Amino acid sequence: MNLNHLHLHVRSTARSIAFYSRYFGLTEHVRHGEVVFLRDDAGMDLALAPAGQPSVMPPGFHFGFRLETPAAVEALHAALVADGAPIAEPLAHEPDMVSFRCRDPDGYLIEVYWEVQPPS
Repeated sequence: MNLNHLHLHVRSTARSIAFYSRYFGLTEHVRHGEVVFLRDDAGMDLALAPAGQPSVMPPGFHFGFRLETPAAVEALHAALVADGAPIAEPLAHEPDMVSFRCRDPDGYLIEVYWEVQPPS
């Protein structure tokens, strides 16, 4: 069983669609009324519901995108910085992990990372 759905309240679905499509490769899958579902290649759905204000999340709440390589994390970080996206935690290089945190247009905290996978 895999977690495969996240629902966010956003001020502008168009702006959020553009952000998540551009930086994270999600594409519009379906609409249910005003709620837009974006999907990634693995079948993860991100539901975007219009709201006057985004939801207030508890301190430390975030969601993440695990990328395939350290270079992919570095490239996405560079693209977000170049476009002026808010970086909440700078790019960090650890022996077993490369990561940073940014905010989406509504202020939701996103962790972007690569980590060494344990042997199977």
